[in-house]
Amino acid sequence: MNNFEHGGSGSSGPSECDGKYHSNDTPIVALATEWYADGQRCGKYINIYYNDRSVQAKVVDECECKDIVDASIAVWKALSVPKSLWGEAPVTWSDA
Repeated sequence: MNNFEHGGSGSSGPSECDGKYHSNDTPIVALATEWYADGQRCGKYINIYYNDRSVQAKVVDECECKDIVDASIAVWKALSVPKSLWGEAPVTWSDA
């Protein structure tokens, strides 16, 4: 789980795509480096799936990790992921 707000815990600075901070109440994500594709997905939307639910989220940042969709709180809530699994739930995704 990522904190996209200014001064938030774990926040390493503004988002890579637009140089801004974003509200955690907005469905946004940071994609793993290989999926971020040198910024080609910046500002684009992806569909994120968990169990029988899905949500669209905007790509705003890169996560220097492997096979990770680092999502805002809004994404986890929209997917009805139990709070204990936020940031850990096995999700899949596709381009919107």
